[in-house]
Amino acid sequence: MTTPGITAGTTLGRELTLGILGGGQLAQMLALAAIPLGVRVTVLEPDAHAPARLCARHLHAPYTDPAGLDELAACDAVTLEFENIPVEALAALEGRVPVRPAGSLLARSKHRAREKQALREAGATTAPFEIIEAGGDLDGALARVGGRGILKTSELGYDGKGQARVNTDAELRAAWADLNRVPCVLEGFVPFEREVSLAVARTPSGQVAFGPLVENVHRNGILRTSVYPAHVPDGTGARARELARAVADAWALEGLITLEFFVLPGGDLLVNEVAPRVHNSGHLTQDGGGLSQFEAQVRAVLDLPLSDWAPLHPTAMLNVVGVDGPDGQPLEPDWAAIDALGAARVHLYHKAHRHGRKVGHVNLVAPDTDTLRARLASLEPLVP
Repeated sequence: MTTPGITAGTTLGRELTLGILGGGQLAQMLALAAIPLGVRVTVLEPDAHAPARLCARHLHAPYTDPAGLDELAACDAVTLEFENIPVEALAALEGRVPVRPAGSLLARSKHRAREKQALREAGATTAPFEIIEAGGDLDGALARVGGRGILKTSELGYDGKGQARVNTDAELRAAWADLNRVPCVLEGFVPFEREVSLAVARTPSGQVAFGPLVENVHRNGILRTSVYPAHVPDGTGARARELARAVADAWALEGLITLEFFVLPGGDLLVNEVAPRVHNSGHLTQDGGGLSQFEAQVRAVLDLPLSDWAPLHPTAMLNVVGVDGPDGQPLEPDWAAIDALGAARVHLYHKAHRHGRKVGHVNLVAPDTDTLRARLASLEPLVP
């Protein structure tokens, strides 16, 4: 659904084309948001069973395939659905087609040390951290971040992978060895009250718009639920926008990024991570009315008119993640009971079951926050 007063996606009567590096569920949902705007989508994805193949032109080839990159270079703009795109692919597109967000922003956000340094340069506060690249960097590092911390690989880790909690120097050394002694960041433990996220989009012409402030709960390192509106002190939402705007401007954003925050007692915010794309926590914008995060990214990347986006009603999302039972067999959600809730909207990704893999999500909408939380409490036991 397009927002009233915003024009649809053609320029001078010409149909627009959008290329996406990656063909997973985020690319699928981006393509579904692009189609009503008159935008055709092409994805470059090596997986033959890519979810986006169902609603976009699928170039079944490696991300560095020259012919596939030539096809993307013929689009009006290119975006991405995840961070771990080979730098060779981005280099091959440079100067041939706008890539939004840019490769320089991607290189910053996919590397935790560079990301945290750039966040601080933009005026944001992060947890204390130490860069671990050699054995000598371990000496005294835990004490310098407060005595407790989380060791994370600088690259590639996500959804709880590539990280370990450490409380002693011995645990830190063992954790670094378990992570194969790759470059890491040691983050100090932060006694936060809750986690929230907020997306910001910026068009090449300089228009800036914000998504909703969403409250998130994780389970086993994977996002379990997101709820809008977030339960935060007055002024926290405005501060999140202020920080997101500062990062977007400092990083010369073109496209959309999502910032994850820790909310400290009293409402102050620390930036935890930045995702250079739509985010799992923003999926609830699909069903709350108004613009979705996916349409916002499409608009920002193609330099179309853009407005702030947020659900018109209290909305929640619950992730559906592959879970194996004690016998090793998949545990399925109670789909009949979920359908019987009435207020639930199911989104499945057409992905095969694998333990710990995101295979779908369920959105809920309610007339008020109390009803929403009651419905979420009814939904949770139905999804393993």
